[in-house]
Amino acid sequence: MSDALICGIAGAGAGIVAQLITYPLDTVNTRQRTDRNSKKMKKTLGTIEHMCQVVKQEGWDRLYGGLAPSLVGTAASQGVYYYFYQILRNRAETDALVRKKNGIGDGSVGMFSSLLVAALSGCVNVLLTNPIWVVVTRMQTHSRKDKDNHPKLEASQDEISVVVEPPPYGTSHTIQEVYGEDGISGFWNGVFPTLFMVSNPSIQFMLYETLLKKIRKRRASSNKGANDVTALEIFLLGAVAKLGATVVTYPLLVIKSRLQAKQDVGADKRHQYKGTLDALMKIIRYEGFHGFYKGMGTKIVQSVLAAAILFMVKEELVRCARWLLTGRNVADAIS
Repeated sequence: MSDALICGIAGAGAGIVAQLITYPLDTVNTRQRTDRNSKKMKKTLGTIEHMCQVVKQEGWDRLYGGLAPSLVGTAASQGVYYYFYQILRNRAETDALVRKKNGIGDGSVGMFSSLLVAALSGCVNVLLTNPIWVVVTRMQTHSRKDKDNHPKLEASQDEISVVVEPPPYGTSHTIQEVYGEDGISGFWNGVFPTLFMVSNPSIQFMLYETLLKKIRKRRASSNKGANDVTALEIFLLGAVAKLGATVVTYPLLVIKSRLQAKQDVGADKRHQYKGTLDALMKIIRYEGFHGFYKGMGTKIVQSVLAAAILFMVKEELVRCARWLLTGRNVADAIS
Protein backbone atom coordinates (compact mmCIF):
# COMPACT_ATOMS: atom_id res chain seq x y z
CA MET A 1 0.00 0.00 0.00
CA SER A 2 1.44 3.39 -1.02
CA ASP A 3 2.11 6.21 1.43
CA ALA A 4 -0.38 8.40 -0.47
CA LEU A 5 -3.18 5.86 0.01
CA ILE A 6 -2.30 5.34 3.69
CA CYS A 7 -2.35 9.10 4.29
CA GLY A 8 -5.60 9.46 2.36
CA ILE A 9 -7.41 6.79 4.40
CA ALA A 10 -5.93 8.04 7.68
CA GLY A 11 -6.93 11.62 6.84
CA ALA A 12 -10.50 10.56 6.10
CA GLY A 13 -10.79 8.64 9.36
CA ALA A 14 -9.27 11.45 11.41
CA GLY A 15 -11.56 13.99 9.75
CA ILE A 16 -14.64 11.99 10.72
CA VAL A 17 -13.53 11.78 14.37
CA ALA A 18 -12.84 15.53 14.51
CA GLN A 19 -16.16 16.33 12.83
CA LEU A 20 -18.21 14.22 15.24
CA ILE A 21 -16.67 15.94 18.25
CA THR A 22 -16.93 19.54 17.00
CA TYR A 23 -20.09 19.45 14.84
CA PRO A 24 -22.41 21.39 17.20
CA LEU A 25 -19.91 24.26 17.18
CA ASP A 26 -19.80 24.12 13.38
CA THR A 27 -23.60 24.31 13.15
CA VAL A 28 -23.75 27.35 15.43
CA ASN A 29 -20.94 29.04 13.53
CA THR A 30 -22.65 28.48 10.16
CA ARG A 31 -25.77 30.17 11.49
CA GLN A 32 -23.71 33.06 12.84
CA ARG A 33 -21.95 33.55 9.49
CA THR A 34 -25.22 33.58 7.55
CA ASP A 35 -26.87 36.12 9.88
CA ARG A 36 -27.45 39.20 7.70
CA ASN A 37 -28.45 41.54 10.54
CA SER A 38 -26.36 44.60 11.20
CA LYS A 39 -24.76 44.87 14.63
CA LYS A 40 -27.10 47.67 15.65
CA MET A 41 -30.32 45.85 14.74
CA LYS A 42 -29.83 42.74 16.83
CA LYS A 43 -27.83 41.75 19.86
CA THR A 44 -25.19 39.21 18.94
CA LEU A 45 -25.50 35.95 20.84
CA GLY A 46 -22.42 34.23 22.20
CA THR A 47 -21.56 30.68 21.25
CA ILE A 48 -23.06 29.05 24.35
CA GLU A 49 -26.14 31.30 24.24
CA HIS A 50 -26.72 30.51 20.57
CA MET A 51 -26.32 26.79 21.21
CA CYS A 52 -28.79 26.90 24.11
CA GLN A 53 -31.26 28.85 21.96
CA VAL A 54 -31.14 26.19 19.24
CA VAL A 55 -31.65 23.41 21.78
CA LYS A 56 -34.54 25.23 23.50
CA GLN A 57 -36.43 26.25 20.37
CA GLU A 58 -35.63 23.39 17.99
CA GLY A 59 -34.24 20.48 19.98
CA TRP A 60 -30.84 18.84 20.45
CA ASP A 61 -30.93 17.15 17.07
CA ARG A 62 -30.78 20.50 15.22
CA LEU A 63 -27.22 20.93 16.46
CA TYR A 64 -26.48 17.91 14.27
CA GLY A 65 -28.51 19.02 11.25
CA GLY A 66 -26.76 17.86 8.09
CA LEU A 67 -24.42 15.55 10.01
CA ALA A 68 -24.74 12.64 7.56
CA PRO A 69 -23.72 14.57 4.41
CA SER A 70 -21.16 16.42 6.49
CA LEU A 71 -19.47 13.17 7.50
CA VAL A 72 -19.46 12.09 3.87
CA GLY A 73 -18.03 15.47 2.90
CA THR A 74 -15.41 15.37 5.63
CA ALA A 75 -14.26 11.88 4.70
CA ALA A 76 -14.21 12.76 1.01
CA SER A 77 -12.46 16.11 1.56
CA GLN A 78 -9.80 14.78 3.89
CA GLY A 79 -9.25 11.68 1.80
CA VAL A 80 -8.93 13.60 -1.47
CA TYR A 81 -6.80 16.31 0.10
CA TYR A 82 -4.34 14.03 1.87
CA TYR A 83 -4.10 11.68 -1.12
CA PHE A 84 -3.15 14.42 -3.59
CA TYR A 85 -1.10 16.23 -0.96
CA GLN A 86 1.06 13.16 -0.41
CA ILE A 87 1.50 12.55 -4.15
CA LEU A 88 2.53 16.15 -4.78
CA ARG A 89 4.66 16.22 -1.64
CA ASN A 90 6.56 13.12 -2.77
CA ARG A 91 7.15 14.77 -6.13
CA ALA A 92 8.41 17.94 -4.45
CA GLU A 93 10.78 15.92 -2.25
CA THR A 94 12.12 14.05 -5.29
CA ASP A 95 12.71 17.33 -7.13
CA ALA A 96 14.48 18.75 -4.06
CA LEU A 97 16.86 15.76 -3.96
CA VAL A 98 17.58 16.15 -7.68
CA ARG A 99 18.40 19.82 -7.15
CA LYS A 100 20.70 18.88 -4.27
CA LYS A 101 22.62 16.49 -6.53
CA ASN A 102 23.02 19.37 -8.96
CA GLY A 103 24.42 21.52 -6.17
CA ILE A 104 21.25 23.54 -5.55
CA GLY A 105 19.66 23.59 -2.10
CA ASP A 106 19.98 21.20 0.84
CA GLY A 107 17.55 18.55 -0.43
CA SER A 108 14.61 19.64 1.72
CA VAL A 109 11.25 21.00 0.56
CA GLY A 110 11.07 24.76 1.13
CA MET A 111 8.21 26.81 2.50
CA PHE A 112 7.10 28.03 -0.94
CA SER A 113 6.99 24.47 -2.31
CA SER A 114 4.99 23.32 0.73
CA LEU A 115 2.55 26.20 0.17
CA LEU A 116 2.15 25.35 -3.51
CA VAL A 117 1.60 21.64 -2.81
CA ALA A 118 -1.09 22.42 -0.24
CA ALA A 119 -2.78 24.95 -2.56
CA LEU A 120 -2.97 22.56 -5.52
CA SER A 121 -4.32 19.79 -3.30
CA GLY A 122 -6.90 22.20 -1.91
CA CYS A 123 -8.10 23.25 -5.38
CA VAL A 124 -8.70 19.63 -6.42
CA ASN A 125 -10.55 19.03 -3.16
CA VAL A 126 -12.79 22.09 -3.58
CA LEU A 127 -13.81 21.30 -7.15
CA LEU A 128 -14.72 17.70 -6.29
CA THR A 129 -16.51 18.19 -2.95
CA ASN A 130 -18.22 21.62 -3.14
CA PRO A 131 -21.69 20.11 -3.88
CA ILE A 132 -21.60 18.24 -0.58
CA TRP A 133 -20.92 21.41 1.40
CA VAL A 134 -23.72 23.32 -0.32
CA VAL A 135 -26.12 20.66 0.97
CA VAL A 136 -24.56 20.74 4.46
CA THR A 137 -24.83 24.55 4.69
CA ARG A 138 -28.51 24.45 3.67
CA MET A 139 -29.27 21.82 6.32
CA GLN A 140 -27.34 23.60 9.07
CA THR A 141 -29.15 26.91 8.47
CA HIS A 142 -32.58 25.27 8.32
CA SER A 143 -34.82 25.97 11.31
CA ARG A 144 -37.79 23.93 12.41
CA LYS A 145 -40.13 26.70 13.49
CA ASP A 146 -40.70 30.44 13.47
CA LYS A 147 -39.76 32.56 16.43
CA ASP A 148 -43.27 33.91 17.03
CA ASN A 149 -42.41 35.33 20.43
CA HIS A 150 -40.25 38.09 18.92
CA PRO A 151 -41.49 41.46 17.68
CA LYS A 152 -42.43 41.66 14.02
CA LEU A 153 -39.26 43.47 12.96
CA GLU A 154 -37.04 41.05 14.84
CA ALA A 155 -38.89 38.04 13.41
CA SER A 156 -38.48 39.27 9.86
CA GLN A 157 -34.78 39.80 10.46
CA ASP A 158 -34.40 36.32 11.93
CA GLU A 159 -36.01 34.86 8.83
CA ILE A 160 -33.21 36.43 6.79
CA SER A 161 -30.48 34.38 8.47
CA VAL A 162 -32.34 31.11 9.13
CA VAL A 163 -34.70 29.85 6.44
CA VAL A 164 -37.82 28.15 7.78
CA GLU A 165 -39.15 25.11 5.95
CA PRO A 166 -41.74 22.50 6.93
CA PRO A 167 -40.26 19.23 8.19
CA PRO A 168 -38.96 16.81 7.06
CA TYR A 169 -35.87 18.46 5.65
CA GLY A 170 -33.45 15.68 4.85
CA THR A 171 -30.57 15.30 2.45
CA SER A 172 -32.72 14.29 -0.53
CA HIS A 173 -35.07 17.23 0.07
CA THR A 174 -32.13 19.62 0.17
CA ILE A 175 -30.62 18.22 -3.04
CA GLN A 176 -33.95 18.62 -4.82
CA GLU A 177 -34.30 22.16 -3.51
CA VAL A 178 -30.85 23.23 -4.70
CA TYR A 179 -31.38 21.64 -8.10
CA GLY A 180 -34.85 23.18 -8.42
CA GLU A 181 -33.51 26.69 -7.73
CA ASP A 182 -30.31 26.79 -9.79
CA GLY A 183 -29.92 23.47 -11.57
CA ILE A 184 -26.60 21.64 -11.53
CA SER A 185 -24.66 24.90 -11.20
CA GLY A 186 -26.33 25.49 -7.83
CA PHE A 187 -24.17 22.78 -6.29
CA TRP A 188 -21.12 24.90 -7.03
CA ASN A 189 -22.45 28.07 -5.36
CA GLY A 190 -19.65 29.72 -3.41
CA VAL A 191 -16.95 27.83 -5.30
CA PHE A 192 -14.92 30.95 -6.13
CA PRO A 193 -14.41 32.21 -2.56
CA THR A 194 -13.84 28.57 -1.57
CA LEU A 195 -11.06 28.29 -4.15
CA PHE A 196 -9.46 31.39 -2.67
CA MET A 197 -9.82 29.74 0.72
CA VAL A 198 -7.31 27.06 -0.26
CA SER A 199 -4.88 29.52 1.27
CA ASN A 200 -6.28 28.38 4.65
CA PRO A 201 -5.01 24.79 4.51
CA SER A 202 -1.97 26.04 2.63
CA ILE A 203 -1.04 28.36 5.47
CA GLN A 204 -2.06 25.71 7.98
CA PHE A 205 0.08 22.98 6.48
CA MET A 206 2.99 25.30 5.84
CA LEU A 207 3.03 26.28 9.53
CA TYR A 208 2.46 22.68 10.63
CA GLU A 209 5.21 21.20 8.45
CA THR A 210 7.66 23.95 9.40
CA LEU A 211 7.09 23.54 13.14
CA LEU A 212 7.14 19.75 12.90
CA LYS A 213 10.39 19.83 10.94
CA LYS A 214 12.03 22.04 13.57
CA ILE A 215 10.95 19.73 16.39
CA ARG A 216 12.24 16.65 14.58
CA LYS A 217 15.56 18.31 13.82
CA ARG A 218 15.91 19.24 17.48
CA ARG A 219 15.09 15.69 18.55
CA ALA A 220 17.54 14.28 16.01
CA SER A 221 20.35 16.53 17.25
CA SER A 222 19.63 15.48 20.84
CA ASN A 223 19.79 11.76 19.90
CA LYS A 224 16.12 11.19 20.72
CA GLY A 225 15.17 10.18 17.20
CA ALA A 226 13.81 12.37 14.41
CA ASN A 227 10.36 10.77 14.55
CA ASP A 228 9.96 10.89 18.32
CA VAL A 229 7.05 13.37 18.32
CA THR A 230 4.27 12.70 20.82
CA ALA A 231 0.54 12.80 20.14
CA LEU A 232 0.20 15.81 22.47
CA GLU A 233 2.83 17.73 20.51
CA ILE A 234 1.04 16.93 17.25
CA PHE A 235 -2.19 18.17 18.85
CA LEU A 236 -0.60 21.48 19.86
CA LEU A 237 1.12 21.96 16.48
CA GLY A 238 -2.18 21.41 14.67
CA ALA A 239 -3.93 23.91 16.94
CA VAL A 240 -1.34 26.65 16.42
CA ALA A 241 -1.27 26.12 12.63
CA LYS A 242 -5.06 26.26 12.29
CA LEU A 243 -5.37 29.35 14.49
CA GLY A 244 -3.12 31.39 12.22
CA ALA A 245 -4.86 30.23 9.05
CA THR A 246 -8.39 30.84 10.35
CA VAL A 247 -7.84 34.47 11.35
CA VAL A 248 -6.53 35.33 7.87
CA THR A 249 -9.19 33.62 5.75
CA TYR A 250 -12.39 34.02 7.80
CA PRO A 251 -14.00 36.76 5.62
CA LEU A 252 -13.89 34.38 2.64
CA LEU A 253 -15.69 31.77 4.71
CA VAL A 254 -18.48 34.24 5.51
CA ILE A 255 -18.98 35.06 1.82
CA LYS A 256 -18.97 31.37 0.87
CA SER A 257 -21.61 30.54 3.49
CA ARG A 258 -23.84 33.43 2.41
CA LEU A 259 -23.76 32.23 -1.20
CA GLN A 260 -24.44 28.61 -0.29
CA ALA A 261 -27.32 29.35 2.11
CA LYS A 262 -30.85 29.67 0.75
CA GLN A 263 -31.40 33.05 -0.94
CA ASP A 264 -35.21 33.11 -0.62
CA VAL A 265 -35.51 36.15 1.63
CA GLY A 266 -38.61 37.81 0.25
CA ALA A 267 -38.44 41.29 -1.25
CA ASP A 268 -35.37 42.43 0.68
CA LYS A 269 -32.77 42.79 -2.07
CA ARG A 270 -30.08 43.82 0.42
CA HIS A 271 -29.61 40.21 1.43
CA GLN A 272 -29.84 38.54 -1.96
CA TYR A 273 -26.46 37.85 -3.50
CA LYS A 274 -25.83 37.37 -7.21
CA GLY A 275 -22.22 36.34 -6.78
CA THR A 276 -19.01 36.77 -4.83
CA LEU A 277 -18.43 40.43 -5.66
CA ASP A 278 -22.08 41.34 -5.04
CA ALA A 279 -21.96 39.64 -1.62
CA LEU A 280 -18.71 41.43 -0.79
CA MET A 281 -20.10 44.88 -1.61
CA LYS A 282 -23.45 44.33 0.14
CA ILE A 283 -21.83 43.08 3.34
CA ILE A 284 -19.59 46.15 3.43
CA ARG A 285 -22.48 48.51 2.65
CA TYR A 286 -25.16 47.14 4.97
CA GLU A 287 -23.19 45.46 7.76
CA GLY A 288 -19.76 47.04 7.71
CA PHE A 289 -16.50 45.17 8.10
CA HIS A 290 -17.92 43.64 11.27
CA GLY A 291 -20.06 41.46 9.00
CA PHE A 292 -16.98 39.64 7.73
CA TYR A 293 -16.09 38.43 11.22
CA LYS A 294 -19.44 37.31 12.63
CA GLY A 295 -18.96 34.19 14.69
CA MET A 296 -15.18 34.20 14.32
CA GLY A 297 -14.70 33.36 17.99
CA THR A 298 -16.80 30.23 17.58
CA LYS A 299 -14.96 29.32 14.39
CA ILE A 300 -11.56 29.68 16.02
CA VAL A 301 -12.55 27.34 18.86
CA GLN A 302 -14.12 24.81 16.45
CA SER A 303 -11.36 24.96 13.83
CA VAL A 304 -8.45 24.81 16.25
CA LEU A 305 -10.01 21.92 18.19
CA ALA A 306 -10.96 20.03 15.00
CA ALA A 307 -7.55 20.55 13.39
CA ALA A 308 -5.68 19.51 16.52
CA ILE A 309 -7.77 16.33 16.82
CA LEU A 310 -7.42 15.65 13.10
CA PHE A 311 -3.62 15.90 13.08
CA MET A 312 -3.26 13.83 16.21
CA VAL A 313 -5.59 11.04 15.07
CA LYS A 314 -4.21 11.06 11.53
CA GLU A 315 -0.61 10.65 12.67
CA GLU A 316 -1.59 7.81 15.00
CA LEU A 317 -3.57 6.06 12.25
CA VAL A 318 -0.65 6.37 9.83
CA ARG A 319 1.74 4.93 12.42
CA CYS A 320 -0.63 2.03 13.17
CA ALA A 321 -1.17 1.30 9.46
CA ARG A 322 2.55 1.25 8.73
CA TRP A 323 3.22 -0.93 11.78
CA LEU A 324 0.53 -3.41 10.74
CA LEU A 325 1.81 -3.54 7.15
CA THR A 326 5.41 -3.95 8.31
CA GLY A 327 4.43 -6.72 10.73
CA ARG A 328 2.44 -8.48 8.03
CA ASN A 329 5.35 -8.30 5.57
CA VAL A 330 7.73 -9.70 8.20
CA ALA A 331 5.35 -12.54 8.99
CA ASP A 332 5.00 -13.34 5.28
CA ALA A 333 8.75 -13.35 4.87
CA ILE A 334 9.16 -15.83 7.77
CA SER A 335 6.49 -18.16 6.41
